Amino acid sequence: MSLPSIIFLLDCPDQKGLVARATSFFYQRGFNILHCQQYTDTRKNHFFMRMKLDMEDLATSRNTLEKEFEDFARPLQMRWCVQYFDVLQRMAILVTKASHCLFDLLIRCKEGEIQCEIPLIISNHQDLRYIAEDFQIPYHYLPVTKETRINQESQIRRLLGQHGVDLVVLARYMQVLSNDFVEDYSGRIINIHHAFLPAFQGANPYAQAFERGVKMIGATAHYATIDLDEGPIIEQDVERVSHEDSIEELVRIGKDVERVVLSRAVKAHLERRTILSGHRVVVFSTGI
Repeated sequence: MSLPSIIFLLDCPDQKGLVARATSFFYQRGFNILHCQQYTDTRKNHFFMRMKLDMEDLATSRNTLEKEFEDFARPLQMRWCVQYFDVLQRMAILVTKASHCLFDLLIRCKEGEIQCEIPLIISNHQDLRYIAEDFQIPYHYLPVTKETRINQESQIRRLLGQHGVDLVVLARYMQVLSNDFVEDYSGRIINIHHAFLPAFQGANPYAQAFERGVKMIGATAHYATIDLDEGPIIEQDVERVSHEDSIEELVRIGKDVERVVLSRAVKAHLERRTILSGHRVVVFSTGI
């Protein structure tokens, strides 16, 4: 795990002097600013910033720091959040039958490339239990039908609450979550879609791509919203293909893209490099 640090994410209407005012706030409290990035959306006249601070310089309680920053932020109409990186965040993974994204996330976590705890894996099928057992992670089998969907989702909620989950990753979880669930976990559910959105939404995107004779296929990781496959995009990538590739070959190629795209999105979120802004996500390039 990286050395303990504090990440502040903030955004507000743009005006002159914001960088100086924000950095001065922390300088006056004795913080060493380890890294700072900012971006201004000139079209909407809106400012975004990510600041990484040395946690060893925290001379007050966390509550005091947050109260003082809220007093600073209020007159600037500033939205903000803070993450203390002295403990790992907790991530739940939801899966159905496809194993490639699950395997990839677990391996990256085990090797420290993605830093988090994974207290549980939830699935509506038994197919991937062996993977959870190999990694010694509790696996919860929660079958679902149209008639049992509400009850199954309440079980998922209960498990997420019991394990103090910070982030939910839909690693090819082929079930549609309810609007209430998605709204309650807004900004904390990442989904991987096996297409380069907004093209080929819904089911069987590789078959759709084959029929259209596309020359590139891709994958998209986005925050889940009540609008299926239309959530704010965190990460995307593509791979070139040709008319000679069968649907099966497109699926094989696409799986590699899905792995990379999902892991990048999860890493960006856990490192607090993402700020939601309407239908867009500002993703800062440097992590912790």
